[in-house]
Amino acid sequence: MALNSLTKLLSDRPWLLCDGATGTNYFSLGLQSGEAPELWNVTHPSRVSGLHQAFIDAGADIILTNSFGGSSYRLKLHQADDRVAELNRAAAAIAKGVAERAGRPVVVAGSIGPTGEILKPVGLLDASDAQLAFKEQAIALAAGGADVLWLETMSSTEEMRAAALAAAHTGLPVVATMTFDTNGSTMMGVSPQQLVELYRELVPGLVAFGANCGIGAADLVGALMAMRDQVTQSEILVAKGNCGIPQFVDGEIHYSGTPQLMSEYARLSRDIGVRIIGGCCGTTPEHLAAMNEALVDHVPRTPPEIDDVIKRLGPVTLGTRAYCEGVEPVAVSRPRRRRRKTH
Repeated sequence: MALNSLTKLLSDRPWLLCDGATGTNYFSLGLQSGEAPELWNVTHPSRVSGLHQAFIDAGADIILTNSFGGSSYRLKLHQADDRVAELNRAAAAIAKGVAERAGRPVVVAGSIGPTGEILKPVGLLDASDAQLAFKEQAIALAAGGADVLWLETMSSTEEMRAAALAAAHTGLPVVATMTFDTNGSTMMGVSPQQLVELYRELVPGLVAFGANCGIGAADLVGALMAMRDQVTQSEILVAKGNCGIPQFVDGEIHYSGTPQLMSEYARLSRDIGVRIIGGCCGTTPEHLAAMNEALVDHVPRTPPEIDDVIKRLGPVTLGTRAYCEGVEPVAVSRPRRRRRKTH
């Protein structure tokens, strides 16, 4: 393994800081609604590298490539489905260049998000077609210099399996995070507890797993709490929560999380044993710097109960509370078509 590999850093450090949001930070740099962030890898590479650098300056040990929507299915929405190899390879190369200039070990994680389609048997997309699309993306990210592949924001176990089998063709280690909705489960109704065993079964080369995105920091910590009791001592948990709750202000989406809230989210994540901690939608370099500062001197406290999380981060959904308390929520998640998510 290279000296800056994820496994090497995990063997040397009790926790690692992952970066924050990609798309929501690009909006402040000029990204227009409906524009594909992945195109910036060739049209505005300095903006892409600049955000990576800002996160590294804030303390990030892991940076995710600008390739979340880099599959042919997502890029087809922008008439760029024939540019998968070009855009993903460029995304990894930009991140790799910034990481190599950091003066310390920084892991480049090749971000692979969902296709935006619903896989069979619920939807129309065949798993084999999804796997081919993910394979094209994964190979390009590896060629560009990614150290690890990061499968994120997926809600379907079928899609996670397709992405994981595709990633296996590269031989790179894999991190996997799925996202939970208002019922405290994935969109397809998988509970946090069930997800731990599914990660083990579905993902070859798995080095870490957990949750990202979702509703807000409080619910994400709750999901990790529900997963915690199923995890062995050697397994690595990942938390990459949204920066508070999205709100519409003057026609634009803003996230309610302050640097102080994200600092407490980071500390609570460590308290429950999470070793890779970052931010998702709305998390800026300022938020990440505060999280880094909070973690540097933090001595893990007694693992919190869900009421402690609510007191420090705000309310959680009834589904999250139920799973944390070991009971099944009354409501059942219903599949719905995904919209393009830019985090």
